[in-house]
Amino acid sequence: MAELDSQPKSIQSLYAWYSENKLWVNRRYQRKLVWTLEEKQKLIESVLKRYPIPAILLAEREGGEYEVIDGLQRLHTIVSFIETAFTTIDGKFFDVNQFVTAKTRSVEGGTFTMAGGEKISARDVGTILDYSIAVSVMRGATEEEIDDVFARINTYGHRLSDQERRQAGVRDELSTLVRELSCDVRGDSSSEILSLDKMPSISIDLPKTKHGYEVEADNVFWVEQGILRSTDLRDSMDEQCIADIATSIMGGHLVERSKVALDALYEKGTPENSRMIAAIDSYGAKKFSAEFKYCLGEIRSVCGADGERKLRSLIFSKSTTNAFPAVFAVLCVALHELCFKEHRKISDYTGAKKAITDLDKRILTGKSSTSSSERRRNVETIKSLMRPHTVESEARDIYGEHTAMDVENIVRRSRVEAPHYELKQGMLRLDDTRSIDPAVTQKVIKTICAIANNGKRRAGTILIGVADREAHAVRVGKLDNINPHAVCEGRYVVGVQREAAVLGETPERYFGRWKEAIRSSGLPQGLKDAVLSSIAYSDYYGLGVVIIRIPEQGEVSVLGGKIYIREGDETVEVDPTDVSRTLEIGKRFT
Repeated sequence: MAELDSQPKSIQSLYAWYSENKLWVNRRYQRKLVWTLEEKQKLIESVLKRYPIPAILLAEREGGEYEVIDGLQRLHTIVSFIETAFTTIDGKFFDVNQFVTAKTRSVEGGTFTMAGGEKISARDVGTILDYSIAVSVMRGATEEEIDDVFARINTYGHRLSDQERRQAGVRDELSTLVRELSCDVRGDSSSEILSLDKMPSISIDLPKTKHGYEVEADNVFWVEQGILRSTDLRDSMDEQCIADIATSIMGGHLVERSKVALDALYEKGTPENSRMIAAIDSYGAKKFSAEFKYCLGEIRSVCGADGERKLRSLIFSKSTTNAFPAVFAVLCVALHELCFKEHRKISDYTGAKKAITDLDKRILTGKSSTSSSERRRNVETIKSLMRPHTVESEARDIYGEHTAMDVENIVRRSRVEAPHYELKQGMLRLDDTRSIDPAVTQKVIKTICAIANNGKRRAGTILIGVADREAHAVRVGKLDNINPHAVCEGRYVVGVQREAAVLGETPERYFGRWKEAIRSSGLPQGLKDAVLSSIAYSDYYGLGVVIIRIPEQGEVSVLGGKIYIREGDETVEVDPTDVSRTLEIGKRFT
């Protein structure tokens, strides 16, 4: 049983923990950063006025680290204010020069840039740093106890949306599927455990609240296509939509679109929840996720055929800014049934686009369309409209294939979790010779070895066909006459089909070059076999990307008698005389 240790901690002490990477967030149950600027400023105002604020609850981890159970928004607000991410209500920044720890992180560590502008007084700096917050630490807590505590805390509150409350502290096949798939679609997928300072990289910036978070709402599929408003993402309406679609497809029948019906599917121990868990076990969560992302890719292709249009403007005959998750759900179910039940594929994207134009005139969209029977009628109507623009295809299991969305998520994760990812634009030189650069393949082999040495439960990925510098992307575009696809700041998909064309060979032959390079390398046989069995190719809108997956290993990997490791986004050779470093690498696998 967990022990509870309660004691006050100054903000200065909590920031020290933060700067030492001792505060961690478990995405299994924690929300994203969702506070508005006003909410953040009011918390800082409370601290300056010495008003009491709610306690922080942490769970002790190994190595003197702590997992945030309750207080994520408050903790991040405090540390981000210290790092000048926003001002007080009266427009003043924290004075970093008055706090040595933060100044060191900025000046020497380069972890943040001090904002200019008017600063709070030295007295106010002292008030903030000396302010004591009640902190309770659960020691020796199991995962089940932490889940239970988190769920109870969020039951007491009233600020969570219906979907956030359903997911809070729940750990079963349905909640896990919805959480992980939602992250993939939003583009904020990451490791399950993240340090607190990485939270901005997987949080969503709304158009009117520029917090500097990594994921911009306007670029998320749901908002991009007008299915949801950007503010709906804050309330996890995207997760609710995925839950609706997933349970309708895997459960065998379209569920009624209602709060009561979805609550029953989530509530542990109910017949509906038991039925759904069994259905997911039978269908396969990963299989459904791959199929769902495939359907989203097809919808994107339909919208882009013969000129880009938002899905919302296609479906509705009159201009509207309303969200339409209910209509999208039946469209997605209809497309899924055509592709994976009837084994068809879209052959005429322009025709399919015309078929769903002004769809609101052909299906029910009001309150009467929420029942299972009416939703079924809508699905059949959509299928009849789209079927003429499809052709028969062989039955296929696309699990294991990498959709465009998968590639984009890997690219985004490479910024957050640099030691586990590497991006290469290709194997050809970017000069006028366009010859093969053997140093690139050697670097990739060394990086495979280095990523394998990250330790137990640490897998990684190398993408070939992605430039991590804008200058390289621009150069590739000019040399090979292609339009690089910007995924996020500083990351551009340039593809490898252009290199295959320069070499005068098929994409399959080019893909074979990378397999042969790995096969003939000096990597340990076990690592080599594991990488070769998982290497893959994604078409990625015709550009082509080679995906080299490095599965987790059980022991240190050596290449040519040398040990390589990752330091940030760099691959470095370990000095053989550095005994302590060598021992540290070995401990990663114990």
